[in-house]
Amino acid sequence: MGDRWHVEVDRSICIGSAQCVHRATGSFRLDSAMQSHPVDPETDANGKVLDAAENCPVEAITITLLGSGEPVFPPED
Repeated sequence: MGDRWHVEVDRSICIGSAQCVHRATGSFRLDSAMQSHPVDPETDANGKVLDAAENCPVEAITITLLGSGEPVFPPED
């Protein structure tokens, strides 16, 4: 069994660019306020979700390992 992630979008900085929706189809959605939300905040490790986080223009997406909370993205410096 692979890693499981907890995915969050910081709505205070999300600008609704929808890059995450396009890069990880089915994993993110925009609400009526045009802000992103993960469809399922707890998900299997997934390259498309990581790509969406890495390419968010305002770095609003964080990913941590489920259970331990260890950062996946953004990585610790």
